[in-house]
Amino acid sequence: MDVAVPRLSLAEIRETRAMIVPYVSLTPVHDWRGRELDALLAPGTSVNLKLELFQQSGTFKARGALSKMMRLSPDERARGVTAVSAGNHAIATAYAASCLGASAKVVMMGSANPARVAACRALGAEVVMAPDGRTAFEMVEAIALDEGRSFIHPFEGPYTALGTATLGMEWLEQSPDLDAVIIAIGGGGLCGGASAAIKLLKPDCLVFGVEPTGSDTMTRSFDQGSPIDHAEVKTIADSLAPPFALPYSYGLCRQNVDDIVLVDDDQIRSAMALLFREMKLAVEPAAAAATAALVGPLRDRLAGKQVGVLVCGSNIDFETFERQIRQAQ
Repeated sequence: MDVAVPRLSLAEIRETRAMIVPYVSLTPVHDWRGRELDALLAPGTSVNLKLELFQQSGTFKARGALSKMMRLSPDERARGVTAVSAGNHAIATAYAASCLGASAKVVMMGSANPARVAACRALGAEVVMAPDGRTAFEMVEAIALDEGRSFIHPFEGPYTALGTATLGMEWLEQSPDLDAVIIAIGGGGLCGGASAAIKLLKPDCLVFGVEPTGSDTMTRSFDQGSPIDHAEVKTIADSLAPPFALPYSYGLCRQNVDDIVLVDDDQIRSAMALLFREMKLAVEPAAAAATAALVGPLRDRLAGKQVGVLVCGSNIDFETFERQIRQAQ
């Protein structure tokens, strides 16, 4: 029942990288060493962080949004774009539109962090609120139909995947000796694209996806052998909480991800606190999921390996961050 999708090529990824490079940052990597981290890892394990939280728009999402929008025709750009998101993709779409001189009208969930809504508006986007994820997708489809705007999907499609694949290529160029990488999975656009590039460049590098226990959409899709079409989600990592899985991103993950593990919200909070104490990074919950997996379910499986951990975003306000950190203590 598995969904077959065309594999990405290094030529396509390089072409996409050349297209978006004027508008994205070359985010740094950092070899993380610390007393507290060392106590949590199996002996001999080393950790390399890819600090994508320093990306334009605050997350990796700028890569996929730009990849898609830069392939629109001049007429399509003139009609504007629309998107649906809990926050990060909406911000990225607003950012990409501002770079390319297009208008953006984004649908955000009513539960979206107010700081993310404000960021979208600051970038010039019109924001429409929806009560839940499924309704939000229905609303964005109506906007695209009624106003002629191009829909910039938050995770599905080859152009989105090519954008995130530039992250995987960049990471292995910076840290070519990695034995394994850990990447959070929401809809699968990030993990699918990045893992495709990593497997092309270094086939023996293990790729682990990580999901919250309250949003195990891709895990359940893997178990079923096809994308699940409805998911009830409950997690503090709202960026990792899609209402369903879709064929293209599922297919890329199926091709390139060696395994998926689950972490709960308490583990995510503890990882947020660890990143703050040792790395002085204030990350959103989704960006701590990979670290939670590193010191949790993957600890023993990665013993003695050089492990890459993706820190994917930091769009969180101080009050929310403080509340989550306090609950971790």
